[in-house]
Amino acid sequence: MSSTAKPLLKAIEASPDGPEICAIFDFDGTIISGYSAIAFIREQLRRGDLSVRDFLELASAMTNFGLGNLGFSGMMAITTQFMRGIDEQAYIELGEDLFTKQIARLVYPESRALIEAHLAKGHTVGIISSATPYQVEPAARDLGIENVLCTQLEVEDGVFTGSVVRPTCFGQGKVDAAEVLAESVGANLDDGFFYSDSTDDQLLLEHVGNPVALNPSDKLRAVARDNNWPIASFGSRGRPTLGQFVRSIAATVSLVPSFAAGLPIYALTGSRREATNFSIGLFAETASALINLDLRVNGEENLWKQRPAVFIFNHQSKADVVIGAKLLRRDMAGVGKQEIKKMPVIGKVLEMGGVVMIDRKNAASAIEAMQPLVDAMRNEGKSVALAPEGTRTVSPNLAPFKKGAFHLAIQAGVPIVPVVIRNAGDVAPKGDFVFRPATVEVDVLPPVDTSDWSAETIEEHIREVRNMFLKTLGQPEEKVPAAKTAKKPASKAKAATKTKAKTKGKAVAKKKAPAKAAAKPKATAKAKAKAKSTTTAKRRPAAKARPKTVAKARPKARPKSASS
Repeated sequence: MSSTAKPLLKAIEASPDGPEICAIFDFDGTIISGYSAIAFIREQLRRGDLSVRDFLELASAMTNFGLGNLGFSGMMAITTQFMRGIDEQAYIELGEDLFTKQIARLVYPESRALIEAHLAKGHTVGIISSATPYQVEPAARDLGIENVLCTQLEVEDGVFTGSVVRPTCFGQGKVDAAEVLAESVGANLDDGFFYSDSTDDQLLLEHVGNPVALNPSDKLRAVARDNNWPIASFGSRGRPTLGQFVRSIAATVSLVPSFAAGLPIYALTGSRREATNFSIGLFAETASALINLDLRVNGEENLWKQRPAVFIFNHQSKADVVIGAKLLRRDMAGVGKQEIKKMPVIGKVLEMGGVVMIDRKNAASAIEAMQPLVDAMRNEGKSVALAPEGTRTVSPNLAPFKKGAFHLAIQAGVPIVPVVIRNAGDVAPKGDFVFRPATVEVDVLPPVDTSDWSAETIEEHIREVRNMFLKTLGQPEEKVPAAKTAKKPASKAKAATKTKAKTKGKAVAKKKAPAKAAAKPKATAKAKAKAKSTTTAKRRPAAKARPKTVAKARPKARPKSASS
């Protein structure tokens, strides 16, 4: 974690608990590095939603806004006209796709940590942004943020009209949105936090009790200094330095000379295994030094308690290869995707090092290809490392597990060792080539005995092991399906008791009927209020994932207030 974030985390820890404390974040430049709009504009051009002429007009509007010659609402009026006639659902899907492929890797790990700290304190966390829901909401869901208030685009019959809903969520519009959010939870913004990178948000920064200049522009940095506001800048995302780029190339390529260095050992001893072990260790030390990777391991003794074993890890980053090599060191085999085989030199080196390449799209082929791993564990005493998620995730949130690792452990008759990697994404998130210096925390859990496992009970074991990961990561555990937790039919005596209790309950219920009737007008009023509250949650297919509190936070919702 960046040292500049630590004072901010201490301030959060010192603040009162509870939802009456609002923690509000700007989005572009604050939670993510850069601007999400750029990804959308590129995609609009690629899809043909924007012609070259449209793009030039849009660029001109954005330039005039930047120069102060055009207001934000005016700029939005120009930019949204190009969306007239486009189906809104297509943009909801586009937002999800762009988050996964481009925007997720722009999230500052430090900003994520601040958000998690506020959530841990039970604070009401929200994003208030001048961007549109299609840019912000996928990220908000991934970050666990329920309240999203931003600029709304006008939609009729599921199609964009080409107009923006006014007033927009900019300047005073952000202050109004924050007041709505605070009122919905009974909070006072004098006790609230607001994080922003721009003087565009100065009104709201001045309106809250705890303003923070996060990754600030030069103008905001000067304002923050004048007002004695906390300032923090993060270098974990954004444009890498030349040094980071060069070191990343060196770390990637170091795999080849590391394995070449093992050839003399093979020539002298005739042991391919000893040569490979030497090369793995050399690669681990060389690459981690070049990356400037600081590995903090808890439960290191569990790496050696029972071998051979199937070591499974959550997969966030290409840095996991270096982390795995540094942890496991020797007598290892691995699994990689078939595409790696096509990589010049490196693909061949990995194959020689015992990595089995599988076609993830062909389950039957993958199972067949993994048979040599079973043989290696049974006959050679080698262990296997693989990621049950199947691919890298775009965030620290754990993806569902595939069955391969568990079948492998059952067939070989070896334990499973969970290796929980907390923040490898800080080093290199999915989609990034450059490795960045970071401290990565790893928890190695005790070996899990698989001797009484079978193919019939594998789903249950996968859930149990995955819940170990979730618990260690502090994420919600997966519940046992209702059908499997259903209780057996009660005995006749119990059934009779239940029937008696039920009859008695009905009698009590009849007596209480007047009280129920008296309560009904309140419920009706509540329902009316709920119906009156207009939110994007009501009109988007993603409503299930969208927060209930957004609805509560937007009683003044569109068409009257775009900020809501």
